[in-house]
Amino acid sequence: MSKLKRNERIGAIVKILCDSPNKVYTLNYFTELFDSAKSTISEDLVIVKKIMEELSLGKVVTIAGAAGGAKYVPAMGKTEKITLIEKICEDMRKPERVMPGKFLYMADVLYNPTYTKGIGDIFAERYSDDDKKVDYVLTVETKGIPIAMMTARGLNVPLVIARHENKVTEGPKLSINYISGSTGNLQTMYISKNAIKKGSNILIVDDFMKAGGSAKGMTQLVSELECKVAGICVLFDTITPSQKLVERYISLIRYEGIDTEERIMVYPNFENLE
Repeated sequence: MSKLKRNERIGAIVKILCDSPNKVYTLNYFTELFDSAKSTISEDLVIVKKIMEELSLGKVVTIAGAAGGAKYVPAMGKTEKITLIEKICEDMRKPERVMPGKFLYMADVLYNPTYTKGIGDIFAERYSDDDKKVDYVLTVETKGIPIAMMTARGLNVPLVIARHENKVTEGPKLSINYISGSTGNLQTMYISKNAIKKGSNILIVDDFMKAGGSAKGMTQLVSELECKVAGICVLFDTITPSQKLVERYISLIRYEGIDTEERIMVYPNFENLE
């Protein structure tokens, strides 16, 4: 490969870093790739870092030392976060989403790649600091899997899915019986014993929280695995019941129900978009 100009190297560095969020690339990696001196690559990274921060495209974190390098951390400015969440709320307010029994159709929102990537980046940004180290993202077998996957990608960690059925193909499993906070029914979650290492920090991600039964079940699984809950993140939560089965969780959208005129009342949870 012929020697690249600075603007060409910068374009390549941005692509490499953004393709693998929270993965550290050493200076040696870039010097060998571009056949350039470490001082030259260091100058390139300073330019990349400045551009990304000025345009609110994320953060480039540089690591000092002999094995130093750089990594990209997904991040959005407050305005960009609010714009994304307000757009999701606007989409959710469409009257045709109301189904018999006043249930909401939301699968298309939860499976929209633009929405799920943005949501995953918001959650990943919260837990990208070294003092909030996350080893795995855990979700339950439901519509929240795309959000959890994007969060795991943003953190550069594996995604683990708790199942509602005992699948033989996943080997020995741990199971938890828990009471659904919304229905009051007894349910069971299964997780492979090989999926998570003992002593890990687990971020729980889900799409919707009413009473918090699913999240509570996942926290119990984490405890049985002898691991710690790093945090709980959900896209939607409800105003009722006000007392959830879990504490200290983050939600991005508050669902207040459907009024007498069948208007869907969903609003950004601004305090979690700082």
